[in-house]
Amino acid sequence: METTKTYDVIVIGAGHAGCEAALAAARLGLSTCLFTINLDTIAQMSCNPAIGGLAKGHLVREIDALGGEMAKVTDRAGIQFRMLNTSKGPAVWSLRAQADRVLYRTRMRVVLEQQDHLDIKQAMIDDITVEGGKVTGVVTSWGTFYHAKAVIVTTGTFLRGLMHIGHESFEAGRAGEFPAKNLSGSLARLGLNLGRLKTGTPARLDAKSIDFSKTEAQFGGDPPIPFSHSTDRIVNPQLPCFITYTSAETHRIIRENLGRSAMYSGKITGIGPRYCPSIEDKIVKFADKERHQVFLEPEGLETTEYYANGVSTSLPYDVQVGFLRTIPGLEQVEIMRPAYAIEYDFAFPTQLKHSLETKIIEGLFFAGQINGTSGYEEAAAQGLMAGINAAHRILNREPITLARHEAYIGVLIDDLVTKGTKEPYRMFTSRAEYRLLLRHDNADLRLMEKGHAIGLLDDSTYERFVQKRRAIEEELGRLRRSKTKPSVVNPVLQSLATAEIQEDISLEQLLKRPEVRYAVIRQVAPPGKPLGADVERQVEIQIKYRGYIRQQMETAGKLSRLEDKKIPDDFEYRGLPGISREIFMKLEEVRPVNLGQAARIQGMTPAALAIIMVAVEKLRRQKSA
Repeated sequence: METTKTYDVIVIGAGHAGCEAALAAARLGLSTCLFTINLDTIAQMSCNPAIGGLAKGHLVREIDALGGEMAKVTDRAGIQFRMLNTSKGPAVWSLRAQADRVLYRTRMRVVLEQQDHLDIKQAMIDDITVEGGKVTGVVTSWGTFYHAKAVIVTTGTFLRGLMHIGHESFEAGRAGEFPAKNLSGSLARLGLNLGRLKTGTPARLDAKSIDFSKTEAQFGGDPPIPFSHSTDRIVNPQLPCFITYTSAETHRIIRENLGRSAMYSGKITGIGPRYCPSIEDKIVKFADKERHQVFLEPEGLETTEYYANGVSTSLPYDVQVGFLRTIPGLEQVEIMRPAYAIEYDFAFPTQLKHSLETKIIEGLFFAGQINGTSGYEEAAAQGLMAGINAAHRILNREPITLARHEAYIGVLIDDLVTKGTKEPYRMFTSRAEYRLLLRHDNADLRLMEKGHAIGLLDDSTYERFVQKRRAIEEELGRLRRSKTKPSVVNPVLQSLATAEIQEDISLEQLLKRPEVRYAVIRQVAPPGKPLGADVERQVEIQIKYRGYIRQQMETAGKLSRLEDKKIPDDFEYRGLPGISREIFMKLEEVRPVNLGQAARIQGMTPAALAIIMVAVEKLRRQKSA
């Protein structure tokens, strides 16, 4: 087989994971090639036209802090930005943006094409070649071989993709695109264990046929808050979304046609996302609910296409039209693209190391939906880390892994490789034990130092970060040292209807009061020079939540001590007294690298962990004797 070209890194698939993986590897100086089935659908937003949301927004900010691209492209393509959960504590605040789908993929393609060390090619990859347990390259569907030192698989829903609309089924990676039919067989022959998942998408509607007067408009923030730490302002026109609801008639039509649904008729065997159910699932599982919310989201600035969020379905086209026209505002609606469900292959993620490299083949990495995740943000986060670690393997550097107390990205990857998944995995704030440490607002403080050290964060962005960090530290010090008098602050406290002070109080103690915002500090004792809104917000959060933050940091410190206790790669679990067969099998599957990871394996008991701890320590002493 003739070698056409040799690369350091090859990335298969140009979705959100593939784009970040290719950019990361190329930006670290490695010759990289990104293969896609269709150049025109690079970075396609194949489901909803939105980035971020609860916990997902945290991932996007973390990607940006490490030097990834998703946040910047979202800011260039965003047509509505909303901060969610602002009525709750800052640990669960999360940014969400509607994006112009065409602008998003166009901008990402421009970034890719202008990136040094990166080639982009349209080709179907059918085979991954391996020699001596190490990846050597890929083979296209027309038999061309490309040599590589590392290969990153980011195939999304394309592995043996099968679309369903009612009883009709079509082979496709997504609507209108070919599936990857042969790559699954290649992965299976290499010894990787594959499963089957399902996801779906709702119909796209023509705005000309929607009566928006019967819906509730939902506007974004003003001014819009950008995702990227390097974006100064959003320049696109901002559009509203619209809210409506299903009706009793909607539910009747769906119930009467459940037998025609691909999911309920038994045609679909893959497991679907629990947290993003189809409208059929909602009607069946929440039969007591009289209505379900439907979000009408614009697909872009120059299209009449709207995404009907909340009514994903695999029902036939005629039923889709029928039930949609029973929803207020949609009585005359016309469907531009029908809803569908899609099944695809994935690889069980417990077969991966924390670096996202497969355990059985050196240089082969997986990222995105092939690891069982759902969502653009989860995919992009994995792609970034896979790209970094593929580059680090070639450069003989240590892999970069993020701990659970450092980043949501760390939680995501640790959950996948330690606990695995048998259904599409979605990130939630509730999955993070240390979510007060992992806030949306402090992603730069947590990760930009690391991003700059890796080499992905440019010097100008890093210098801005250093200045911001210095401003925060100086202001925290000023508030701690400075005091204010009752005569100065009491008039303000009276206006807030809160207790007045009787003696001098430090500005720090004043800001600790629940009713007092930083604006009060600015009024009674302004800093020497104006601070940015993000600096003020950070100062206020750190002071108000200091006790809780310290408590979580102490807990995280205890976890770190377990993470420091390494388990040898060849450690033998068989024969350990007191270890059940169930725990033994999970230990053999996961092969935890340290006691912290072992503790997080599902079913692990304190007694079993103690037995492993003693055995590991005994082995360490024997080796050092």
